[in-house]
Order: sequence, then C-alpha cells, then structure tokens
Amino acid sequence: EIVGRTDRELFPDYGGGYEDRDSEAIASPSATTFESEFVRDDGETVHLRTTRTLIDGPDRPDQYVLGISEDVTATRQAEAEVLRLAHYDALTGLLNRASFTDRLHGLVRKGEPFAMLSIDLDRFKAVNDQFGHPVGDAVLAQVGDRLRALVPSQGWVARIGGDEFIAVLTGARRRERADEIATAILTSVAEPFTTGRVVAHAGASIGIVLTPEDGRTTSQLRENVDIALYRAKQMGKGKVCFFNAEMDAAAQDRRKLETDLREVIERDGIELAYQPVLSAKTGQITSAEALARWTHPDRGPIRPDIFISLAEECGLIDRLGEHLLRRACRDAQEWPDHVRVAVNLSPLQFLSGKLVATVQQAIDDSGLRADRLQLEVTEGLVIRDVESTFRQLEELRALGIQVLIDDFGVGYSSLSYFQRFPFDKVKIDKSFIDEIVTSRAAKAIVQAVVGLGTALDMGIVAEGIETEEQMRLLVASGCTHLQGYLFSRPVTASTLGAMLTAEGSPAIKAA
Repeated sequence: EIVGRTDRELFPDYGGGYEDRDSEAIASPSATTFESEFVRDDGETVHLRTTRTLIDGPDRPDQYVLGISEDVTATRQAEAEVLRLAHYDALTGLLNRASFTDRLHGLVRKGEPFAMLSIDLDRFKAVNDQFGHPVGDAVLAQVGDRLRALVPSQGWVARIGGDEFIAVLTGARRRERADEIATAILTSVAEPFTTGRVVAHAGASIGIVLTPEDGRTTSQLRENVDIALYRAKQMGKGKVCFFNAEMDAAAQDRRKLETDLREVIERDGIELAYQPVLSAKTGQITSAEALARWTHPDRGPIRPDIFISLAEECGLIDRLGEHLLRRACRDAQEWPDHVRVAVNLSPLQFLSGKLVATVQQAIDDSGLRADRLQLEVTEGLVIRDVESTFRQLEELRALGIQVLIDDFGVGYSSLSYFQRFPFDKVKIDKSFIDEIVTSRAAKAIVQAVVGLGTALDMGIVAEGIETEEQMRLLVASGCTHLQGYLFSRPVTASTLGAMLTAEGSPAIKAA
C-alpha cells in the first residue's frame, strides 16, 4: 500500500513536519528514526518505524534522503500488553495488587482522605469445587464487571488475590458513600452468576476503614481493614463492618491468644477430659468421648469452640488433632477392653491427605485395638468435599474403626449420606434433647432419627441429657446410648479409669 506513494500521501495529517524530518536527516551524521501511525486502506491503524538517512546520488554532488518504514504494530501491541499486565489483573481487567499498592502509597503520602473497602467473596470455594475452575474464573470476571459498574469515578477497584477485591473511594462523605456502595455491592454480588448453562451463587463480606481516623500508614490501614473484614465474616455472611478501636484491641487480644495457643500445642499442653457414654439397656459405660481442654495460665479455662476454631484458622489443627488422637488412644489402652474412646475430627484434618496414616500410627504406637476407636465427624465435614471425605472414611472403617456422625440434624442433613457410607452410630444433637420434653417437633425429630438409625442398623446416641424426664423419653424412643451431665460430667482419664474398674460402674436410674 505504501510503494510509490509520497510522505504527504501516506501521512496527510502530518502537515509540515516532513520538511523537519528531512532537515534532521540531512544534518545528522547518522540515520534518524521516528515512529508514526498509518491508516491502511482497510481502515486498520498500524505503527510504522521509519529510518531516514542521507545517501549520495549517482551524479555527485547530488544527495537524497532515503526512508525505510517497518511495520512494528505487533511489537508495540506486545509491549502494551506487558505494560497492562504489570498494572492490571488479566482475568478481571481491574488493577492488580502491585498497582493497588502503588496507588495506596500515593494517597497516604499526599494525606488525601479516603475510604477503603476490603471485599471477600463468600462460598467461592464451593463454586470452584462444584463447577470447576473455569466457571470460578468466569464468576470472578463477572464480579469484576459488577464492582467496576458500582464504584464511581472518584475511586478505583483492584483484585488483590483469588477472591479478594479492594475498592478505594476518595472525595466527600466518605463514610456515607462507603456504606451505600458496600450495600450495593452485597446486593449485586448476591445475584446469580450465569456462565454457559451453569448458574452459580456466591456472596460477599466487606470490611471498611476510613482515613485518617483508622490509620495513617499503608500497613496500618491494610491490617485494620482485614480486622474489619474478619469481624464482618464473624457476624455472618453477607455483612458490612466498619473498623473501630475496640476491634483493634480484640484483634491484638486474639493475636496474643494465638501465640499462646501455638506454644501450648508445641509442647502438647492441651489436655483431654472424657465424658462417659452409657448403654440404654444395661446402664453400663460402653465408651467415652474425648473432649479437648485448655486452661490458660492467665485467662483460665478457654472454651473449646474458641481455641479449636482458632487452631483451624491459623493452621494448627493438624498438629493439635494428631496430639489429641495419640493421647486418647494411649489413655483408652488403660481401660477395660470393652470400652471404646470417641475422638472428634475437624473437617480441615481431611484436607491434608494424611489423616488415615495419622490414625494408623496412633493405633500402632498405643497398641489400642482399632475397633476400640470411634471417630466423630459432623455433617458439615461431609458436604465440603464429598468424594474425598467418603474415600478417607472408607479407609478408616476398613481398619476396623467405628465412624459416628455427630450433631445430626443441625446442619446440612442429607439422607444420601447414609446411602453412601454405613455410619456405625448417629448422635442426636443436644438442641433437640433440650426441647424434647416441651416440643412436639423436637420429639418427632428424635423419633424420626431413631427410626432411620434402627432401619439402617446404626446405634443412636442421645447427647446432652440433663434430666431424668429427658432420659425416660429418649429410652422410650429407642435410643441405644445416652450421654450427658445427668450421668457424669467430663472427667480426667484417671477418674474415668477408676469409675470403670470400681464395682458396678454408673448405671442409668430408672432405665
């Protein structure tokens, strides 16, 4: 397209600049180079790099300016893409972590007030697990589009991690606008995501900080917005939470507790107490549930739900779970052969892929017969990763270990669990036991679970029994095993050993 055409024909918009280029080439002792855009006959714009140099003509002293143009469009496009990837997230087109960090430093240096929203998707892992990563990526891209549409021109959005986003708002009314936009984001992200034939559902939790009141450095702001996001998730999914000073104190307290927990786990300092489980027929102890106990030197007893959740959050649950399992097996080995020990498992222990080997090692080291070990899992565990969970449970059961499903009915009850895996026992949650005397619904649920368990040849354990009236109703309903304060509080291993060896272990009154 350019052969035989003059500069003025190729670049009509360049004006008188051609004479300037010619003058440069004539005056320069070496070739000169410049780049320009050229619109082809098909309308596409290409980038040309032109080199000009002065050459001698056939009849001296005639000289000519020779120009050679090269199409460098592909090179410039590649350079632009590299520059884009350096600053923008490839999947969503939003700013990436590096660009976000640079902009945040700039705002802090200028002292410009702003609001920062940390947005974390809820249930995104479930989307990936259920539909696969291609669908997960499509959802992230759509989230990026929705955030971009909601954040005004006086602000910007970045994707800083897998399902983590940050929005920054400058200008007036920071708190009010941050609250309004955060609410709009929750509403938008709660809407279904459609990709192909798949409809996926997610949600979001949002933590917010304001400057300068919530921090004057980038590190302080990042830490505090994480604290606010953590609190939002604690409040329940789909919540917005602004940071405040009380949260900072609570976060510092939590970090101190985490440090103390690491130390006590490192030295295997978490103790076990055992609550007996009795036969509804004979009133004799048939097993005992191992319950973790931590007595802090300054704070006193720490609730198990607090320190076990903390261990899960900070990656200590595998170490803690292994210690408790080994300890329970060693203690149970000292009891009569007919008494089993039940150990609770965290869902996260199934994710490492080492659970079966850990259990096998605990049995081997203690000398405990495998059929004297019971492992309690919750419904929430089963639904996290169905195939992997059932595969590991089958391997454990093949060793001779009994598997119990705990808290049945309070989570994501699914009768399909019982088709997939032959649980040895099902434990009816204390919440139903508490209401069984006064609530027809609770009584009906207990009877339904008992009927299901009986039909499937499973034992039925009622836990949390505190009154004789509850006990009589549960025995009449067909529960095979009973547990609760009515019979015994959790006791030390030595106390339980004494109870088991004493003449006539605790029997159920009026059984």
